[in-house]
Amino acid sequence: MKQKLSIVAVCAVFFLAVGGTTVVRALQPDKAAQDALTADSVLKDLKEGNKRYQEAKNSDLEIEARRKAAQGGQFPKAYVLSCVDSRVPVETVFDQSIGDIFVGRVAGNVENEDQMGSMEYAAAVAGIKLIVVMGHEACGAVKGACDDVKLGNLSALLQKIRPAVRSVDGYKSKDSKDKDFVVSVIKNNVKKTVSDLRERSEVLAGLEEEGKIKIVGAYYSLKDGSVTFLD
Repeated sequence: MKQKLSIVAVCAVFFLAVGGTTVVRALQPDKAAQDALTADSVLKDLKEGNKRYQEAKNSDLEIEARRKAAQGGQFPKAYVLSCVDSRVPVETVFDQSIGDIFVGRVAGNVENEDQMGSMEYAAAVAGIKLIVVMGHEACGAVKGACDDVKLGNLSALLQKIRPAVRSVDGYKSKDSKDKDFVVSVIKNNVKKTVSDLRERSEVLAGLEEEGKIKIVGAYYSLKDGSVTFLD
């Protein structure tokens, strides 16, 4: 019986505790587990993790064991570029933990040389299979860009979102008071960042062309916790 339980843990099989809602999952990937992953399998894992999060059934992530395992190195699955918004706890949203994913955060989830360099390391050196650019509902940075706010160093950051603001048509009032307009800008900003990563990083574009990684966009709902992946 002990041997069977060990095999279940190693193979990262999920199960529901009897009479409860706790999901028990194996530790973070090691090199062999990472090598067996694909972009599609990682995307599926993130979607399933988000479903558990929506249902408030996040896993028992064995934090103490994961800390110990992490001392031997890291072999994560994905890199998520997200806004800094405190209402978007990225690892929790996807039911991930120590050693599972890289997380890069900046207001408005825009790319810059530092973020791209980090992604290139994650993809070309650390072996991730998926890059997710995730915007979110009611993003303050996007609202600021919609209103062309000026505030110290924030002004330069918001200018990186302005092209997404200008790209949205069909709205009479193009400011943060129009919630539907803001949602359209948030999603366009995500799509623009995905496109910019492919255009500005030869490393990432090359790895994607070779089928070694995928770059995708996503939108997080504050209301229900769902993540919608964008075309």
